[in-house]
Amino acid sequence: MTETASASAPAERTDERTAKLPYAIAGVLVVIALGAATRFFEQQVPGWAADTPLAKVAKSIEFPVYAIALGLIGNVILSKLALREALSRGFRTEFFIKTGLVLLGASINLKLLVTAAGPAIIQALLLISIVFGFTWWLGGRLGLDDKLRALLASAVSICGVSAAIAAAGAVQAKREQLAYAASLVIIFALPSIFLLPWLASVFGLPDAVAGAWIGGNIDTTAAVAAAGAIAGEDALQIATIVKTTQNALIGIVAIALTAYFALKVERKSWAGASEATGNDTAARPSLREFWDRFPKFVLGFIAASVIGTLYLQFGGDKVDIATVNDLRTWFLIFAFVAIGLEFSLRGLREAGWRPIALFASATVVNIVVALGLALLLFGNFTV
Repeated sequence: MTETASASAPAERTDERTAKLPYAIAGVLVVIALGAATRFFEQQVPGWAADTPLAKVAKSIEFPVYAIALGLIGNVILSKLALREALSRGFRTEFFIKTGLVLLGASINLKLLVTAAGPAIIQALLLISIVFGFTWWLGGRLGLDDKLRALLASAVSICGVSAAIAAAGAVQAKREQLAYAASLVIIFALPSIFLLPWLASVFGLPDAVAGAWIGGNIDTTAAVAAAGAIAGEDALQIATIVKTTQNALIGIVAIALTAYFALKVERKSWAGASEATGNDTAARPSLREFWDRFPKFVLGFIAASVIGTLYLQFGGDKVDIATVNDLRTWFLIFAFVAIGLEFSLRGLREAGWRPIALFASATVVNIVVALGLALLLFGNFTV
């Protein structure tokens, strides 16, 4: 009887997966449909708003805004129809954004960054260290969970949602924590698109300084591009280089977080298990445990960057890289749509005011430190 039950268990699990497969496919189709709608609005809204007071605003809004908005609308509709939970297997946020990040690597020319963006590298290293350190410290003072403050510190100091995804893989964060961090990134990034170019104009900042400030402070690459476009072409070029430099450091931060959580944070629980079981090895994480929690897509990101750099170095066509970038954009659109579809107000209520206070405080520090570094490193820089 027991053998029969054991033998039938795998078959039952297979039948269950088969029964849920149509819902998973339907969920993917929902993401793709909303992604297509996102691309449509991104391309058409500026034309619709032309010759109106909203023309500049419409031209500056990038795909993450449309994608998350449509995802949230889909979230509400599917919840009302009691379909969201069933279709959620198709909301492959992690797959979409990790694929997008790997493809992002192809557009990051490591040689260019090393040879032509020395100030950007220095700024990125200092800014990430200072802002990450402050956010991590304040998160600890506020009593936040280590995994959540790792996500928030990575997001605000490096490059928003992309960095949060990398950190989530490194620290094994909950999906709700990732969705919460992504939501805060978008909420704080949107006003920055218009605020920083305006402040740069008010302060009379040179284009290079304005670009470095925008690229170093705004969390998402899309928002940096939008703000840089408002500030001017020269500012946009510097902003892109600075943000790209920070993007290239995602892998390093992910490796550092993996090591810290595997060797220190999680070691506390292993030490407790060691005392309870008398097994001394429980307090010593193995290389396999380190490897299991390491976000493997970071290796793909680095490999794509190396391949893209070598491809252009040996006469490759930039059109091919542009095609990869367009494909990357599609995957990131799907990812933002899925974030909207998976968003839960319950997670916001459970998190309370402390993460918001932390992110807001870190954003202020980021603005001040980024401006100081931009003035110091790019004050005499000629575009």
